[in-house]
Formats: sequence, structure tokens, C-alpha cells
Amino acid sequence: MDSENKSLRWGILGLGKISNQFVNDLKLIEDISIVACASRSISNAINFAGQHEIGKSYGSYQELFEDDEVDIIYIGTTHDAHAELSIEAMKNGKHVLCEKPLAINRKDVQRMVDASRKYNVFLMEAFWARFNPTIRAVLNQVKNKSIGEVNYLNVDFTFARKDADDSRMLNMEYGGGSLMDMGVYPVFLAYVIFGKPEQILATSRMHTTGADLQTSAIFKYKNGMANIMSGFVSQSDMMARIYGTEGRIYIDPVWHESESYTIIKGNKGDENGYEEKKYTLPKLGKGYTYEIEECKKCISQNKIESDLWSHQNSLDLMEITDEIRNQIGLKYPFE
Repeated sequence: MDSENKSLRWGILGLGKISNQFVNDLKLIEDISIVACASRSISNAINFAGQHEIGKSYGSYQELFEDDEVDIIYIGTTHDAHAELSIEAMKNGKHVLCEKPLAINRKDVQRMVDASRKYNVFLMEAFWARFNPTIRAVLNQVKNKSIGEVNYLNVDFTFARKDADDSRMLNMEYGGGSLMDMGVYPVFLAYVIFGKPEQILATSRMHTTGADLQTSAIFKYKNGMANIMSGFVSQSDMMARIYGTEGRIYIDPVWHESESYTIIKGNKGDENGYEEKKYTLPKLGKGYTYEIEECKKCISQNKIESDLWSHQNSLDLMEITDEIRNQIGLKYPFE
């Protein structure tokens, strides 16, 4: 980034629903500008640019990669395209914030990390939950042993949908299935609390397309266990529950984008007493603002990765999902 120009200049690649939400949050951040957007359809790009008052719209991704006025590219395409598009952007000297999952498997994430190092550009997986003030506060509570030694987690990301077989959610060509779309969130929470599991036991119900409709996994650690689940077929309360030797933490719904959590000690009616305290941390925008700020800070410090969600963190997360996929038999045709 030009040291004389403190504004971080963004390009947006892939112009679906999540990119709309992301750009709305981008507009809330100081010292950034949205220079250009790109789609495989020029009409989509023109419409998106008009909606968000973006100066340039491209009908090909390569034009965005070659735009000298763009410092960083946000990639919001389907999972299957993340690796190749990110690597191409980095080859052109662009920093990259790529939607999660960063790629489909650990091998592709490693290729992306290698490109970041080779071209000396910033790369981060857009795991926005990691930067959510509530999630950060909860992790501090865990670290500070506010509920004693944490030894059990129960968390899911599941809701009932009625997707067509060729939808992004169920289409194998797009990297569909509940694990890669939603299951990465529960995997993430288990990982940031406990680290990599010693043992994984996973099973799924599969759709006729070959994508997983429901996936459950048990993670075993030296000092604890985690139950995780993702799915497209049932309504959940979307609350994360963290249990320790002296109490429990409930991250209020929807947990990965929550603005509050509750710490509870004891049970109602216990002779030792019952204590419940709620903490509220309002967000700026939908919550993408915090990962945007992290990108800005890291790039201003000439870093190629974040300390809060590093390249190694993305590699570890994908290693876990690779093992789950291996156990449930989920393999994509383009792999």
C-alpha cells in the first residue's frame, strides 16, 4: 500500500448476498475506499457498483486483479473458487481477504499460504466470528478460568432449508454441504477453545447430490470433549454452550455473530447458591467491521498474516475438516 495514501483501497470479487453485507460494513470504516467490483457478468457488476456507489465495475476477475488502484481484494465466491482466485490475486500483488472456508482442503490452503509468502502480500480467511467482540470476550473468560477448567463444548450451526439440488448449498461442483458451509463455525469454536483434537468421530446424513445434509462430530482432547453439529434440516436455538468445573458460559443466539453472553454458576435451588450474569457488547454494523479493521491494521504494519487468525490457524481448521470429510466420505468432483 502506498505509504502516502493511508486509505486502504478495496476491490470486491463475487457479488452475492454476503458481499452486499460485507460492503455495507466496509462503508462504516474510516480510511478505506471501495474502488472496484467484479463479476463474471458485467451487468451484475454494473448493478452492484450502482447500488454501492463504486466507481469501477468489471465483467471479468482478471481486470480487477490488474487494477493498480486496488490494494486488497475481498473474495466472496463459492468455496470451490477460493484457492485459484486468491492465488491469482496475490500473483498480481494484491492483499486478500477470502471468505471461509479459505479453501476446500488443507492442500489448497497450503498453496494459498505459500503464495502469500512468495509475493509478500497479506492473506486472511474471513472468519469474522474470531474478531467479534463477544467471541473475544468469551475466549478471555475461558483463558482467565472464569468458569474453572473448561472441559466440554456443545455447539451447532443448523437451520431448516429447502434448497434445490443445484443450489450452492447442495451442489457438489460448488463445494456444497452443511460441513463446509456452516460446520466450519462449530469446528472453529472448538478449535479456538481447545486446539486440535486428539481424536475425531464423525458421521453424516447425505443428500442425493452427495452433499451432507447433517454432520455430527465428537472431538476428544486431553482435558475435554466437544460435540459439534451442522445441518440444513432442523431449527436450532443457535446457542453455544461452554462448560467448566465451576460454571458455564452460554453465547446467546446467533452465537457466531452474538452481541451477548451469560455466565452461570450453580443451579437454581442448589444450597451453594445460583449466580447468573449477562454481558452485552454491541457490534458496529453486522460485524464484518472487525475483520476489516484487522486487515487494515495488519497491512499498515506490513504483516502478511493476522496474529488473531493466522495462516496456521486456517491450516489447522482445514486439517480438522479434511479428517471429518474423510470419515463421512465427502469428496468433491474437482479435487
